[in-house]
Amino acid sequence: MGKYFGTDGFRGEANVKLTVEHAFKVGRYLGWYYGRDHKAKIVIGKDTRRSSYMFEYALAAGITASGADAYLLHVTTTPSVSYVVRTEGFDCGIMISASHNPFYDNGIKVINGLGHKLEAEIEGKIERYIDGEAEERPLATGADIGRTIDFSAGRNRYIGYLISLPTRSFKNMRVGLDCSNGSASSIAKSVFDALGAKTYVINNDPDGTNINTNCGSTHIEVLQQFVREKHLDVGFAYDGDADRCIAVDENGDVVDGDRILYVCGKYMMEQNALRDNTIVTTVMSNLGLYKACDRIGMKYEKTAVGDKYVHENMTQNGFQLGGEQSGHIIFSKHATTGDGILTSLKIMEVILEKKTSLATLASEVKIYPQLLQNLKVRDMDATLNHPEVKKAVAEVEEKLGSEGRILVRKSGTEPLLRVMVEALTDELCEEHVLHVINAMKGTL
Repeated sequence: MGKYFGTDGFRGEANVKLTVEHAFKVGRYLGWYYGRDHKAKIVIGKDTRRSSYMFEYALAAGITASGADAYLLHVTTTPSVSYVVRTEGFDCGIMISASHNPFYDNGIKVINGLGHKLEAEIEGKIERYIDGEAEERPLATGADIGRTIDFSAGRNRYIGYLISLPTRSFKNMRVGLDCSNGSASSIAKSVFDALGAKTYVINNDPDGTNINTNCGSTHIEVLQQFVREKHLDVGFAYDGDADRCIAVDENGDVVDGDRILYVCGKYMMEQNALRDNTIVTTVMSNLGLYKACDRIGMKYEKTAVGDKYVHENMTQNGFQLGGEQSGHIIFSKHATTGDGILTSLKIMEVILEKKTSLATLASEVKIYPQLLQNLKVRDMDATLNHPEVKKAVAEVEEKLGSEGRILVRKSGTEPLLRVMVEALTDELCEEHVLHVINAMKGTL
């Protein structure tokens, strides 16, 4: 993790931690870096936050001041930027979003020409430029100054791409969508309508300050109630930039990223479309997922938390499916990043092809109760390596045995230690988490 760029870009409160000056300098460096030997083309997308417009203009100013052209997708999803970059010949792409964070936060995610997250080496160079530790880059002059170009057509091509993927009509399917008052508002309904679904949409009216507010994948209870009230067949909730999807079955019960991986992975395995019968998970995936996979002979890899690490593993090994419990799901045949809308289309494929409800498909995974608690500390490594903390963790591991697990890890974005326990009951989870948290507090 760098000074500014974490596991998911440069993120923080708008004009506090992430300012317009930062955005301008990011644009300046990227415009110069990719335009050293040709007229660079950089595409920009944004979510619905009030500050996204401010950062869009700051980035575009920096890019054009360095002599590159800035193409504006306007309000769109993170995966659409990735798609447009790799299919339209752009040098790189930028998504302005803080994903599932509150509206007052924002972020800058840079995507390389292959549609992947930007290399850490280049992020480090941008950081040094921001801090004045690298020489100033020349300003373009005269006809070399870049242009800002409307590119809403790129978003429309992405919508067309999504519509082209399903092989069956969604006719007679009653589908609920929670667009989180975010990026999905500009795309999701039109895709499902075009595929013939009877589409019911909530939280589809962004005003700049209501993104992720009591809605979307982080407040799934809203969609649960909506699915029950409307007697829908299935529901899908997205986060602010629509790279996550959490599903709700016909009974209004949650089908999270782990169950989505199982449902889609099992189907792909049956179709001989899952390389080495393997899915890629993170260490935060539920123990219930692994036990269900073991029963059907589906193998799994475990990575550090973050879809970036999931994708790296998939790329290195040629795996077709991976993701996170939070709903970042990557289908490598179709995308290079988590894509919430694509994920919902793939779930629909399984439901329709198997002629089975989502509740039945997901019932094979028994999710273990899980509790995650964070503790803010000054020195994460010192706390983790303290003998009393190690002793407490070992005690919990011994008590849980094969009927649970404990995971203690550092946050990738904040000075927090995260303690997660899975056990047979909520009471056991709470008991064991508190045991370790109290040991940590005793060292501070």
